[in-house]
Amino acid sequence: MSVSKESVDEKKQYTTESSIVSIIWSALKKASIIGIVYLAGYMQWSVAWFIGPLVLSVIRDQWKKTSVSRRNTAKAQALSSEKDVILARLNDLPAWVFFPDIERAEWLNRIIKQVWPNVNQYARQLVRDSIQPALKESLEKYKLSGFKFERIILGSVPFRIGGVKVYDKNIDRNEIVMDLDIFYAGDCDITFYLSGMKGGIRDFQLHGMLRVVMKPLITSIPLVGGLQVFFLNNPDIDFDLIGIADVLDMPGLSDILRRIVVETVANMMVLPNKFPIQLSQEVEAIELKAPEPEGVLRVHVVEAKHLMKKDIGMLGKGKSDPYAIITVGAQTFKTKVIDNTVDPKWDYWCEATVSSSEAQYLVCKLYDWDPKISGQTAHDFLGRATVEISNIVAKGFENSWITLEQAKHGMVHLRFTWLTLSKDYNDFQSILTETQLLQVSTLSTAILTVFIDSAKNLPQARSSTKPDPYAVLRVGGKTEKTDTVMRSIHPVWEKGFTFLVGNPENDSLYLTVTDQKTNSDIGQLTYKIKQLSTRPNLELSKEPFTLLKSGPETRIVLSMHLRILKRTAEEISEMQGDQPPLQRTSSTISSASIDSKQSFKGSEEPKSLPKDVSEEPTEELIESSNYSSLNSYSETAPGEQLLHRSVSDTSYAGDAGLGRIQLTLRYSIQRQRLIVVVHKISNIPLKDPSSIPDPYVKLYLLPERAKDSKRKTQVVKDNCNPVFDESFEYIINQAEVSNKKLEITVGTQKQVFYSSSNVLGQVIIDLGKFNITQPYHSWFDLLPEGSAE
Repeated sequence: MSVSKESVDEKKQYTTESSIVSIIWSALKKASIIGIVYLAGYMQWSVAWFIGPLVLSVIRDQWKKTSVSRRNTAKAQALSSEKDVILARLNDLPAWVFFPDIERAEWLNRIIKQVWPNVNQYARQLVRDSIQPALKESLEKYKLSGFKFERIILGSVPFRIGGVKVYDKNIDRNEIVMDLDIFYAGDCDITFYLSGMKGGIRDFQLHGMLRVVMKPLITSIPLVGGLQVFFLNNPDIDFDLIGIADVLDMPGLSDILRRIVVETVANMMVLPNKFPIQLSQEVEAIELKAPEPEGVLRVHVVEAKHLMKKDIGMLGKGKSDPYAIITVGAQTFKTKVIDNTVDPKWDYWCEATVSSSEAQYLVCKLYDWDPKISGQTAHDFLGRATVEISNIVAKGFENSWITLEQAKHGMVHLRFTWLTLSKDYNDFQSILTETQLLQVSTLSTAILTVFIDSAKNLPQARSSTKPDPYAVLRVGGKTEKTDTVMRSIHPVWEKGFTFLVGNPENDSLYLTVTDQKTNSDIGQLTYKIKQLSTRPNLELSKEPFTLLKSGPETRIVLSMHLRILKRTAEEISEMQGDQPPLQRTSSTISSASIDSKQSFKGSEEPKSLPKDVSEEPTEELIESSNYSSLNSYSETAPGEQLLHRSVSDTSYAGDAGLGRIQLTLRYSIQRQRLIVVVHKISNIPLKDPSSIPDPYVKLYLLPERAKDSKRKTQVVKDNCNPVFDESFEYIINQAEVSNKKLEITVGTQKQVFYSSSNVLGQVIIDLGKFNITQPYHSWFDLLPEGSAE
């Protein structure tokens, strides 16, 4: 093929021009670098002005690569076939693979794919009407105004349902309850404006357990009166920012937007918040929109021990400034910050309403507080503890040291009390006495559910237009707000709220109706909660009330339920059984509560962990013990120096004469974890009073005996009857548990003269021989090393 001379000349000219442009661009870059260096020297700037942005840029690039990789993996799973999903998630298999009561849902996924365009349209409307106003209000608290969605397209990839579980036991016969394992990683296209700048969201991902409650069942079509849709716990949410927002997409800076998105979703449909859908006019709205919680969980965050050191000091790593965040569903509580310590004592109390105790769990996350840098905070993570609420409900109370997961070392001391709801006002005096003796002003004695139905004949805020009314309700320190009904003097809100009440004898419900246009009050109501004590079952239904600062014909329709908090009978009996005979008085509950508040000051503090434990990184995922140690040292006088030598429960030292170890074994189907609680050891043989062992317990999973399965308790000094009460977890599928053995070795840090090694005894437990889906609590005889199975 011949090439014309003109074409060759043109190519040479283009190459020459490109070379010249490249040389000029390279020269300009070098000149700019030299100019910046010269300017920095001339202005006597610190080298930190260069190192800081460089470090932040490197951190951001690495964080972005990790985030993109994680999102791409999740997206591939959502797009793959069922077989590919299983292969891609070998460490996080779909629930139906191992659990016979969870069914595959591929048929349902095909239906969702068919109706996805319609779901897309509904979701866009929901985001604009409900999520956008909430995001706008939350962002304005951070001085970020003008938030508005421009485009909302969820894309062509629907969400997947990994499995469906339909409950047929322990539910009301008038309802259908099912859980859906929801996973969404679609090709959404969302753009928005924030403070006049345009940004966008791509690769939005969500994963969580969604519960659908169909109630009540009716005899006419559609046979179900309504739906309640909600997440049992906070779902995992992630997304990628684009446009001008991409500048903020780095650790510490984009956390604000992510946190606000998570909080917005939580406030809509994470327990105790539910998203109601009314399907039939035969059903009263209060049945769907103001459900009564199951009970109240009282939490005492006592202290923590041996936390990681995160602050940088003059001589290396100093200590930390720890604080804790407690989360139960959408409810979040935060302790104060304790400066410069790795052994903080908070003595913090909080209470959370629980709507589904069998499925919800509590998460305690510990952080090291750091000052703001460039207006943002990036607090260091110190570990977390996860506690299944069902275990606390089964016993009524819990007191345990929990080993932190996702941390090299550290423990947190938590106490829990489960309170049921009573319709008998005579139970009020008992719970009031207890809270008064605890001397904690933030604790509650009752719970109030308020359903604000509607209002009639509201006055016009302006003579020419109707108001845009919304209602604000307040009980104690908590304030709730309804949606705004546009241009109406007869608004219908149909909204339910729940309030914890400190003292119904003194507290009141304060309600204000406000016009959004003028921001002026157009009605007020004050209702003394004590008035409900004379009502049947402490309830009133759809009662009209006259509003102050309104016309004589103005009415607001309310329904209210008051419930008194009460301990369970089983808990009272167990607590009385735990106490010495001289302490079993009529005020048993109150006395035990006082002890639980004060004992963190000395009697139950664990011994300091040895240095060799702190240096061993682990991935321990721990929950609280099922057994309390409230009275572990009740036989020893306060202040005595030999608390660790308390008398054991029995004089029997096992068949081999090496002592016995008390354990609890349990498998959590909900969280797919094997939980091992090491309670205590009794009667380690002592042949020489001058050679007392310093015992600890070490655990391995067999047959692999891999390093990542190693767990180790603290060391207890000079002790033949040590008490540990430490919990350990293994992430393991239920099908694998029956093929595993648990090796438990009792060692001593201090060599004893009568032993040739530091091993005092051993036991190997074949997990396949036990039904550990229920807690298995027992003593095991210690045997010589090598013959322990």
